[in-house]
Amino acid sequence: MPAIETETTTDAPLRIGTHTLRSRLIVGTGKYATHEQMADALDRSGTDCVTVAVRRERLIDSEGRNLLDALDTSRYTILPNTAGCFSADDAVRVAKLGREILLGLENPGADWVKLECLADKRTLLPDPIETVAATEKLVADGFQVLVYTSDDPVVAKRLKNAGATSVMPAGSPIGSGQGVLNANNIKICLEYLKEDDPDYPVIVDAGVGAASDVAAAMELGVDGILLNTAIAHAADPLRMARAMRRACQAGRDSYLSGRIPRRLYATASSPDEGVITWQPKE
Repeated sequence: MPAIETETTTDAPLRIGTHTLRSRLIVGTGKYATHEQMADALDRSGTDCVTVAVRRERLIDSEGRNLLDALDTSRYTILPNTAGCFSADDAVRVAKLGREILLGLENPGADWVKLECLADKRTLLPDPIETVAATEKLVADGFQVLVYTSDDPVVAKRLKNAGATSVMPAGSPIGSGQGVLNANNIKICLEYLKEDDPDYPVIVDAGVGAASDVAAAMELGVDGILLNTAIAHAADPLRMARAMRRACQAGRDSYLSGRIPRRLYATASSPDEGVITWQPKE
């Protein structure tokens, strides 16, 4: 009896600058009910990279514990982020603070940053002018910059030209749970960013609300997903973390497998030859 073939597709690890990640899911550390719940959810998600808001790093819980006390810094590469910054100068200052913290922890994430430079508190959409300016300053200072932006392909190209290690277009506004609102824009971003550099990492950052959103985004051909609220605020965060891990892998496998083209009319699964029943004329 022939052996059952269990795997037919191989996949390369996710490479972002000098970093190599096993999982294509990057998970945030905010909004969890407890530090213990956060640690369990990260474990279930299968991620090996977590993002931490530097401005929250020193916040403590009711027992006086620091967020970093609940993170195994030998297991996870920490991606410090500049959440809450509304100017390039503030973002650069916070990025440098994050670098100093991680250098003290001897974590490999000290040399990179997730750049957020927001326009206003109501939408949390990025300010493109301040974001480009901050990217240029951080790159000049030696950072590998993963930059949160809108799904505007032109801005995405500007950020890559400014030296961003990875461009991360939003699927929809942060924490909205609306999924990818404009798949065509994400596709154009992919075309622009990978045109002469097919291995350039493009990651959807923000907006996913369910596992199906993750799978759909991965099927577009993005290299990874960054999310937080969809797990942390789910009714069952641990189960949702597991669902996100599986959806990310399923979406990646589906993309690599190559979907069939969409057709207007049906295509029979069985051949037309040899049928013994009456057939209508076309």
